[in-house]
Amino acid sequence: MTRRDSLRRDSLTRYLVEKQHVDGHIPPQLRLLIEIVARACKRISFAVNKGALGEIMGNAGSENVQGEAQKKLDIIANETLIEANEWGGHLAAMASEEMETIYVVPNRYPQGEYLLLFDPLDGSSNIDVNVSIGTIFSVLKKPEGHPGVDQSDFLQAGCQQVAAGYCIYGPQTTLVLTVGDGVAMFTLDREQGSFILTEENVRIPEDTKEFAINMSNMRHWEAPMQRYIEECLQGEEGVRGKNFNMRWIASMVSDVHRIMTRGGIFMYPWDKREPNKPGKLRLLYEANPMGWLIEQAGGAATNARQRILDIQPQALHERVSVVLGSKNEVEQVTRYHLEADQAKA
Repeated sequence: MTRRDSLRRDSLTRYLVEKQHVDGHIPPQLRLLIEIVARACKRISFAVNKGALGEIMGNAGSENVQGEAQKKLDIIANETLIEANEWGGHLAAMASEEMETIYVVPNRYPQGEYLLLFDPLDGSSNIDVNVSIGTIFSVLKKPEGHPGVDQSDFLQAGCQQVAAGYCIYGPQTTLVLTVGDGVAMFTLDREQGSFILTEENVRIPEDTKEFAINMSNMRHWEAPMQRYIEECLQGEEGVRGKNFNMRWIASMVSDVHRIMTRGGIFMYPWDKREPNKPGKLRLLYEANPMGWLIEQAGGAATNARQRILDIQPQALHERVSVVLGSKNEVEQVTRYHLEADQAKA
């Protein structure tokens, strides 16, 4: 851990207070908002850990706006985040992958200047098989110039985020956070009930020998993506001159967390089975916050052609292709796609 005093274990609150008062990096309302989100994640963690004992396993018998079957924990996590954040006075509105439209803070509560977006339980298909899942969140500043709040206020490019993070519910519950000043990791100390700083200034290696992708879909990808993976599979005898390992958990939080801790590249590309969709992952709830975290740790994130954080959203539930992780590998994949586009022109 990179600290002035390597023996000191700061709480999340102390870390954020330092960012506010010492570094002058975040305003007090944003600090309080992040603390509330962290407390909500702690509650979700406890619910996840109860598993079958809490009678929260299995499908809820409903679908979200994307037509995906909702798990009981999807709904619990969504409600937990809304209930925790609606009354604090820091938010104007929220948007969730599980809700069709935005949730405006009710008039009975004070309204703040921030917007909160979240995927309440990423990787929820893994709940019943006890594989790590998580919560992803992003914070935007509400645009100035008009009263109230509407859906268009959320359609901001990822480079406009003021905070982003995820909480992974695995063997440990870990909160990974950026406020635009690098990436820090906090581990939940269940005895104290607090998130404790366990790593600061997280850095992703620029080179890697690991890739994460669903190989069963290879026949449906564009030629540049197929080319990249085929070269990885050739090993040290091939053009890349090194052996790659494949990792795939089918939980974006888990795959990204592995990259955060040891490097790698994660890819969820365009698929010709649904040619009119640019990808499967959601730009606002998944790609933008994860892309910013990756960049803040020294990695890169593109849609295989351009920087994800530069994409101007057109819809609340817009989808996007995602290539993120170790910088040199992401640049290689992106270059292959741009070269293929140029050859067609």
